[in-house]
Amino acid sequence: MKVQIYRKTAQNLKFVPNLPDYEKAVRTFSWAKAREEVAFLNGKLNAAHSAIDRNAQNFRKNKIALYWQGEANEKERYTFLDLFKISNQFANLLHALEIGQQERVFIFLPRVPQLYYAFLGTLKRGAIAGTMFSAFGPQAIEDRLGNSAAKLLLTNTELLPRVLKVLKNLPELTTILLTDGTKDRKAGKTQILSLPNLLSSQSTVYETRMMDPEDPAFMLYTSGTTGKPKGVVHVHKAILHEHLSAKWALDLKEEDVYWCTADPGWVTGIAYEILGSWSNGASSVVFSGRFEPKTWYQIIEDYSVNVWYTAPTAIRMLASDPERSAKNFDFSSLRHLASVGEPLNPEPIRWGLKTFGLPFHDNWWQTETGGILIANYPSMDIKLGSMGKPLPGIEASIVDDLGNELAANKEGNLAIRPGWPSMMKTIWKRPKKYKSYFTKGWYISGDRAFKDTDGYFWFVGRADDVIKTAGERVGPFEVESALVEHPKIAEAGVIGKPDPLRGEIIKAFITLKPGVKQSEMLKEDIQSFIKRHLAGHAYPREIEFRDKLPKTRSGKIMRRLLKAQELGLPIGDTSTLEEF
Repeated sequence: MKVQIYRKTAQNLKFVPNLPDYEKAVRTFSWAKAREEVAFLNGKLNAAHSAIDRNAQNFRKNKIALYWQGEANEKERYTFLDLFKISNQFANLLHALEIGQQERVFIFLPRVPQLYYAFLGTLKRGAIAGTMFSAFGPQAIEDRLGNSAAKLLLTNTELLPRVLKVLKNLPELTTILLTDGTKDRKAGKTQILSLPNLLSSQSTVYETRMMDPEDPAFMLYTSGTTGKPKGVVHVHKAILHEHLSAKWALDLKEEDVYWCTADPGWVTGIAYEILGSWSNGASSVVFSGRFEPKTWYQIIEDYSVNVWYTAPTAIRMLASDPERSAKNFDFSSLRHLASVGEPLNPEPIRWGLKTFGLPFHDNWWQTETGGILIANYPSMDIKLGSMGKPLPGIEASIVDDLGNELAANKEGNLAIRPGWPSMMKTIWKRPKKYKSYFTKGWYISGDRAFKDTDGYFWFVGRADDVIKTAGERVGPFEVESALVEHPKIAEAGVIGKPDPLRGEIIKAFITLKPGVKQSEMLKEDIQSFIKRHLAGHAYPREIEFRDKLPKTRSGKIMRRLLKAQELGLPIGDTSTLEEF
């Protein structure tokens, strides 16, 4: 495998990173010492207290914590003190509505300020917060609210009709709060109340409940290949890992304006748009509008964004912008770029260097891990296509199916030694499913990978995605990375398709860049391109052009859905898809 390395030098790294010496940090790290980074009081803590309260009570209280911009260009600003007071009001409201400790409060909203202070207020109350994408339909809503037995839902009048369609199947849902409600009413046994009317009468003083570190704080539902989505529960001490990983992998500093483009319906929006980022005192930008290159670039320029965290899909879409809008904007404020959601191909990294003078830094983690575990750090050379090295305090390895560690450059299961602070506490109401993640003292991620002799980890594919063709194992990510190197391809998803002669053949689903026409000649050119750039056995024997590829809202191409569609198999849960 030919590896391109981007070397970090004093010339291209013009700031002192928070993790200046990775190897030293790994040698000297201890979680006991790291506890000083967040606000433990007599052995207890609250993630919202660490993220907001302590900053509202120190020198940061009048600093802007949240810059919010709506789709119609509305703008609002909230200091740490503002968020402290309004989240206190929400916690007091939960108390008035008799929401108790560990009862579930779900939020079904677009990225509006109410989402953020309600999430914080729920944690302060000691209840468990859940978030849902505003694009969810009735079935996805019922699955989550029903399984979690949520007692209260925060939403708006536009989204309410979807909830009402399944309300009869949600007997535990006693209260719905509407962010834009004006009058109170009832729907069956459920009271529908106006948040503005109730919130205004609540005190801004609230004594945040300090929780046991292992007490649940929030939960997210993640979809699998089969069955209903599963509820992944995270605890309050997750803030410790989220704080450190935001500090080291995202390099957030006191003076930074930071933009994470993730929705809090996804774990990244919680860990690195609410908890870890605010715990580090950074000012966060939140944009609730749709993706559009000029708008995104204008946000970077207008807010003088320093650190930008986004998804590979967004980067590829920006790179495919036919108007090449980037040339019209000032990006001099940017100093660090990072990417998450799916593995980052080499081509977007090269595009970042060309467009911004900076590389995107890939990192790896999952909903179940609660925070970044493996990353490319600002001080470390980037091997283009690699996910990087484990965070200090994280023991990662490659193991076989029995949990035995494998040698360098051997493909196997990407595994993590359990015990890091943001590791999921449980799968809601599914203890057997939770236990299935662990083998012989390892958390088995479900991803296939290998570790090279320098300690860098490389993604191969999901365990059930790896293709075996004519006796050769082929990782779909490697083929997809080669495909998007082709000058006419925007995105690619690859699956293994059963074949009587070869066992499986490689089939590629491809979206083309704007203005490129589909043709059989182009298919042949793409196949030849892969043979030249990757391997003779790794080229796609079948190619299908599509206008769009099915993706999750985190931007991850859903190979299992492509395969199900191709083979006429059940498609499983699709509630977390971006569009279906």
